[in-house]
Amino acid sequence: MILFRENAGNRQAAAVNGLVRRAVRKDTGAMKTKTIALTAGLMLFYSIAQSDSPEVQVHNPTYTADGKLVFPANYREWVFLTSGLDMSYADGMQMGDHHMLDNVFVDPAAYKSFLATGTWPDGTMLVKENRRADTRGSINKSGKFQSTEIMGIEIHVKDVAHFPDQWAFFAFGGALKPAVMIPQAAECYSCHAAHAAVDRTFVQFYPTLLPIAKAKGTLSAGYKHDESVVNR
Repeated sequence: MILFRENAGNRQAAAVNGLVRRAVRKDTGAMKTKTIALTAGLMLFYSIAQSDSPEVQVHNPTYTADGKLVFPANYREWVFLTSGLDMSYADGMQMGDHHMLDNVFVDPAAYKSFLATGTWPDGTMLVKENRRADTRGSINKSGKFQSTEIMGIEIHVKDVAHFPDQWAFFAFGGALKPAVMIPQAAECYSCHAAHAAVDRTFVQFYPTLLPIAKAKGTLSAGYKHDESVVNR
């Protein structure tokens, strides 16, 4: 009887042990299945995210054989930086009945680089689009709005290999044909060199980028001096 009980007890223990082993094997298999499913789900999510987030295309300046800048036709798909109404850097400028609104755009790759560094990379292109400002139109009763008439387009390019001073200005007419560089003796060069907030550009008028330049410590001494004079 004692032997029987021991054998029965052994068989019962063996049975329980087998159940445990089978349960462990079952749980382990389930965990492996869940892990594989989770990994596959993460890979699928990553591939979808990658397809929905196209890479930023670098838009390097393009020139003709004789050195003229080719106009970037898709500039309106670039990053919008700011607008200005009747802005002038000279004292006593009178606009009279002629009013102008400008819009500034920058190529996406340069914008992304500025967010990270607080300055502009080589190849940066800034487009300033000047439009006539109208008052009378549709239901508008006061204030000014941008008309469909483009009065001129200027492009500021940073190209270390092409320009001794790294930066150059180009002005485009109505036909938007390739433009020659504005001579470096022009006042715009000296003005930007003396007063630009960051790397020859008027970041002081770009409200979303000025705080970044301050945080990155890339503001110029000339800009800081101008601000100290204004705030006296």
